[in-house]
Amino acid sequence: MFEDRTAPGADVQSLWRSARSARCEAKTCQTGKISTAEAAAQSHIARDAAVQTEQSKDAVQDFQQEVQVDYTGLLSFLQRVEDAVIKELNKNWKSHAFDGFEVNWTDQDETVLCLHTLSYPEARDQNLQVTSVSWNATGSVIACSYGRLDDGDWSTEKSYVCTWNLDRRALNPQHPDLVVDVPSSVMCLAFHPSQPSLIAGGLFSGELVVWDTSRTEDPVIWRTGMTDDTHTDPVYQVKWLPDTKHRNHARLLSVATDGKILLWREEQDGRLALAEGFAIVAQQIPRSTRLKKMAWGEAAVGVTSLSFSHFEPGVFVVGVEGGYSLRCSAAAQAPALPRPGGSVPLRAPAELTFSPHAGPVYSVSCSPFHRQNLFLSCGTDGQVHLHSMLQTQPLFALQLSKKYLFCVCWSPVRPLVFAAASGEGNCNECLSAGEVHLFDLARSMQKPTVSLKQSMSECPVYCLEFNTKHTRLLAAGDAAGTVKVWQLSSDFTEQGPREMSHLEQLASEIVD
Repeated sequence: MFEDRTAPGADVQSLWRSARSARCEAKTCQTGKISTAEAAAQSHIARDAAVQTEQSKDAVQDFQQEVQVDYTGLLSFLQRVEDAVIKELNKNWKSHAFDGFEVNWTDQDETVLCLHTLSYPEARDQNLQVTSVSWNATGSVIACSYGRLDDGDWSTEKSYVCTWNLDRRALNPQHPDLVVDVPSSVMCLAFHPSQPSLIAGGLFSGELVVWDTSRTEDPVIWRTGMTDDTHTDPVYQVKWLPDTKHRNHARLLSVATDGKILLWREEQDGRLALAEGFAIVAQQIPRSTRLKKMAWGEAAVGVTSLSFSHFEPGVFVVGVEGGYSLRCSAAAQAPALPRPGGSVPLRAPAELTFSPHAGPVYSVSCSPFHRQNLFLSCGTDGQVHLHSMLQTQPLFALQLSKKYLFCVCWSPVRPLVFAAASGEGNCNECLSAGEVHLFDLARSMQKPTVSLKQSMSECPVYCLEFNTKHTRLLAAGDAAGTVKVWQLSSDFTEQGPREMSHLEQLASEIVD
């Protein structure tokens, strides 16, 4: 009944295809050809006005007519609004709403970052410590000195001064651009304020040396040598000062734990000669009625740090091993007694003694913003003192920790910001790693705003320095032999509108 069968296909011839082919019509169109015409022009006259050839006089006259100004009407308008505009300008001129505000054209950054971790492997192999860091005049080169701050003997092993150019594309954190071998531990460094290649260093032996980093063969250009004028104790700070007699020259100042503050001048024979000097003598330090517990005869007067006032060039503050900070004057004329030996008579500069720390003062820093000469001090008692030079008692004393504080430094751009370096006195006995503490007094006067862990190894941070050219950079060196370059957030580099008035308020809180 059912069976498989295949039916043949049906084929119908297309008359449309044959007809279209006969008429040569396009295969994709089933209608006749459509006639088109260009109709995009809105006029039948065209003019080319983009040429740089001379225009006709008529065209020039038309252009001049278009830019004519009604000077009579403009003058009338200015006369009507003159009083109102001057009134508003005077109001703005007297306003303090934007005091201290500076436009920041850089990108905003809300975190503190570690940009570079620098070290010299040979120095670390010898267990040398970073004793000092310094930025050069352009702010692009960082230098560090290697030595020892925890050894009390006359170390004879060599040390190093290393520099890195952070702007160099081929920067190698483990390979300095320049390495200078030094026969004695280098305790401190200071780049010349205007000549980027000159750097001065103070040695454990008491000598001062000036190197020219552009000379790779023999970079030493000046040195004191070992004479009767040379320090007899390690030099803990060097500083370049402008030469009042020669504008293009600078003199070099050094302080040491022998109690001497010496000012050196350059000689043509490559020698640093003593120009003038001071000595801190216990018997000549002014006695304060507020400091009755002071054992003057036993007080250690070895100078560990110095900072000049930014507003009174002849005034400076020194920190001494006895725990005191002293206000001193470069204009002092009283001779230091008993008279130390040397080619130049030394003077006694101390004028005022400030309330002491409970241990040696390691660092002092004068504010670059306040005319009443606020300064910070820190020491082995783990405290930071904020002082006014007008009174002996501190404006406030901040107990940061039980650890030593080795360095304190004001920010060059924020009046209420400073940094402190902490750590234990002996790297082998540290209970915790050294840290870099950033304080913003506008936020808190009791604790740091940010604490940065310098390294995983439990070693103190010995030195700090802000970069005055690239103000977001802060360098810190530690006992592990490394230098970290921190990039600060905008919070620490942008001054607030009321910051100076806040600083004035702090300075006015004088203790009766």
